Amino acid sequence: MNKIQVWIVEDDLDWLRGLVAYINKELDLEVVWTSSKPEDVRLALQNGLQQSTPADVVLMDIMLEGRPEGVLLAEEAALATGAKVIMLTSMEEKELIFRSFQAGAIDYQIKSDFEKLPEAIRSAYRSQSPINAAVAENMREEFRRLKQLEREFEVKKLGDLITPSELQLLDLIDQGYTQPQIADKLVVSIRTVKNHVNHILKKLNLSGSREAANKAKEMGLFHKKNDKDSTR
Repeated sequence: MNKIQVWIVEDDLDWLRGLVAYINKELDLEVVWTSSKPEDVRLALQNGLQQSTPADVVLMDIMLEGRPEGVLLAEEAALATGAKVIMLTSMEEKELIFRSFQAGAIDYQIKSDFEKLPEAIRSAYRSQSPINAAVAENMREEFRRLKQLEREFEVKKLGDLITPSELQLLDLIDQGYTQPQIADKLVVSIRTVKNHVNHILKKLNLSGSREAANKAKEMGLFHKKNDKDSTR
């Protein structure tokens, strides 16, 4: 039976020895190479270690020498060897989880759950690694955070484009006022209202005033305007 060839990169030497012994007890798994230093891993990859000692799966400690070097090494190892990379950590750091998957890792295991590693290695080898529930939730939270940041950026960008008087005009359009009614309410000419509307549409690259008003409302700009007005 061909064994699944495993590399381990781990800077805790006691834990590394224990992990090697634990994995090698499995009849279908074999640890063929280990390292505890990032520079040794990079040198081995540059010197073609994959040709002399091929890896099917790499267990990569995310924190090496006190830094998240494993994230960078995961990408380098995946590209150089074509092996499946499983990140190992004692933490459940959301940002590092997200970055690990961005770097090319296909699984993420907490060190305290080392009993799960043999099956995780087999699943990775078969390209069937399930993302455990905690990791999946952390990734969902990170996606939500990024989505919120994206929305806040869009709101700020729109808010910077629209002047207070233009926002007032859009607010009135949203309330159902016609352009003649807006002109009367603001004591300006209908031509001025039309010019403002055209200017807004050009800024937002939109085709209609109702669409522009809906966009401002969707972004919460009317709410922000009312909050400012109430504090005066």
